Amino acid sequence: MKVPGPDHPISIAATGARVTVTFNGHVIADTVEARSMKEADYPVVHYIPRAHVDMRALRRTGHATHCPYKGDAAYWTIDVDGRTAENAVWSYEAPFPAVAEIGNHLAFYAGKVDDITVTPG
Repeated sequence: MKVPGPDHPISIAATGARVTVTFNGHVIADTVEARSMKEADYPVVHYIPRAHVDMRALRRTGHATHCPYKGDAAYWTIDVDGRTAENAVWSYEAPFPAVAEIGNHLAFYAGKVDDITVTPG
């Protein structure tokens, strides 16, 4: 386990806006309780509480990855009305302490969904 620091900063904060995710014409996620993570030089990722995601549209896969700063990630495929996006969603179900705030939250690959909209509230 690595701890975020000056060489690899990670910050997490309330997004302070409404975040919606759409796929194949359906809203898959809609929340005003997202957490935004800024990690090193990567684009900001919005982590959405699982309770605000339509889990009926997701199917857990066997794919998994490991981040030395965040822990082990599990993945889901989106399947809506015959359209599928493999491993388009991930979650750190037992994140390392430094990023505990993203536990029980899901994130979406922007290139695998139709849109991730952040509307200032």
